[in-house]
Amino acid sequence: MTEPPHQIFLLDSNTLIEAHRRYYSFDLCPGFWECLTHYCGKARLLSIDRVRGEITGGDELHEWVRKAPASFFVSTADLEVLATYAQIMESVRHDPTYSEQAIERFARGADGWLVAHAHVFGYTVVTLEKYEPESKKSVKIPNICREFDVPYTDTFVMLRSLEVQFAWPA
Repeated sequence: MTEPPHQIFLLDSNTLIEAHRRYYSFDLCPGFWECLTHYCGKARLLSIDRVRGEITGGDELHEWVRKAPASFFVSTADLEVLATYAQIMESVRHDPTYSEQAIERFARGADGWLVAHAHVFGYTVVTLEKYEPESKKSVKIPNICREFDVPYTDTFVMLRSLEVQFAWPA
């Protein structure tokens, strides 16, 4: 009997940025960042090149991204990903809910590529965004995930699924 495949998580930039700025800063919880690297090495967790491009600024997070294993930020240069991204953009452009500015921001960002990559490879998107079907000012990742039947979750559910615990050494 073969073991079922493990769920693979694909991180949105906001999961890294918020963790760094708020609850898992490098000085407070270095274990979080070690955990990300560990599960990348186990092929359970990754992100995409376009998320890497959104993390700038010369701070500790930017330095961590720069030093991350090459396998952490995978390329979106895949024909199936490109075709799925085109379908996502077509859907967003024809959705009367979104403002023109929301569509333009979405087209410039990594979010559509993230969902396309997850759709093609069967990954679960990890984001802090919430499903908002009436959102006009921004295209939310969970909205697109639902439309394209892509699973999504948040950082904390991902960590629990991976059975991660951060313990204070007594």
